[in-house]
Amino acid sequence: MRGRLRRWARRLKRDALTVWLAARDPAVLLPAKIVAGLTAAYAFSPIDLIPDFIPVLGLVDDLLIVPAGVWLVLRLVPAPVLARLRKKAESLAEKPVSKVGLAIMLGLWGVLLVVAWRWFSQP
Repeated sequence: MRGRLRRWARRLKRDALTVWLAARDPAVLLPAKIVAGLTAAYAFSPIDLIPDFIPVLGLVDDLLIVPAGVWLVLRLVPAPVLARLRKKAESLAEKPVSKVGLAIMLGLWGVLLVVAWRWFSQP
């Protein structure tokens, strides 16, 4: 069981990098690029929608959102392009960091804070 989880995690890491590369590849069609860009922005953002220190929920978002986005992108990208991008992803030395993902998450948290403040400050 543990071996299967490790293999799944390695494939997910490789495929997340593949998604990041697909968002920038000219051979990938626009709808797939949009989904790939959003998925990669979330996967490689330094902060999460639900912080990891929140028990259970902090990890559930990573276990659902990222794999679902990766799965969808892998279905949208043509097989030959996907094979080329996977090969390139395996040779990447370091994991990218998404500044766009950071900006999106900070923006969402900002909106949530404003909404909460307005909600609780009304008499």
